Amino acid sequence: MKPLITYLFIFCSVVCFAQKNFSGRAVYQSKTSFDMERFNNRDMSEQQKKRIMDRMKNMLEKTYILNFNKTASIYEEEEKLEAPGRGGGFRFGGFTGGTQYKNTISKDFLEETEFFGKNFLIKEKVELPSWEMGAETKKIGNYVCYKATMLKKTDALDWQNMRRRSRGRDKKRKDDEATKKVTEDIEMPKEVLVTAWYTPQIPVSNGPGEYWGLPGLILEVNAGNTTVLCTEVVLNPKNSIDIKEPSKGKEVTRKEYNAIVKKKMEEMQEIWKGRRGGRGRGSRR
Repeated sequence: MKPLITYLFIFCSVVCFAQKNFSGRAVYQSKTSFDMERFNNRDMSEQQKKRIMDRMKNMLEKTYILNFNKTASIYEEEEKLEAPGRGGGFRFGGFTGGTQYKNTISKDFLEETEFFGKNFLIKEKVELPSWEMGAETKKIGNYVCYKATMLKKTDALDWQNMRRRSRGRDKKRKDDEATKKVTEDIEMPKEVLVTAWYTPQIPVSNGPGEYWGLPGLILEVNAGNTTVLCTEVVLNPKNSIDIKEPSKGKEVTRKEYNAIVKKKMEEMQEIWKGRRGGRGRGSRR
């Protein structure tokens, strides 16, 4: 009897939302686990590691806002005032947080981002994610959520899942089947398992960041080392939500942008190697 009541409640929610225009705002907390041992450097003391981790906390724990309507959404990091002396926080490789727009009908995806002081507008058409629907349920807040999973190919810039390359020959050969080389010292898995929890009680095919394509708003995502959890949902807020496509920056495709970033990272790696080599030569004198 209880499952029947649940399904009836969900059905009524879908009918209710379908009969009127609506919008909403969802707040998400994103946390990424990061093991410094993966990037263990013999020249780095425990104190230096701790200092780096303290600086990285702003990058590993973030708050995002998703503004959405029936067909489109804007996803961006919540603006926060930096504490005095923090120097604007830690930026990974020159990246700064941007704005992501997606339209679930036209399948247009736009991302406005900044990289080493230059603004870019990434434009692409996205395909419907290949979710595998499950029957397992759980409650997040007041919402009944259903489980869905998929294997996602990692992006070249997916730093959350990067790890130090193995030095053991046999292990390295084995890992190469499931991992890809990022640099001489860093690799990442070719695929990660993504687990999403969505609620048909909010029948929009949307969710945080790149995740969408389910018959309900995605309230939780677990992907590799990162968990994104919705902590608040406000439907039809008093202040109207205006969702506009971002337009700032040089227009590029995802492939073009990745190539730009890869080239810059290689340049920075060469500079870093040169500096380390210079220190090494100086130490022999």
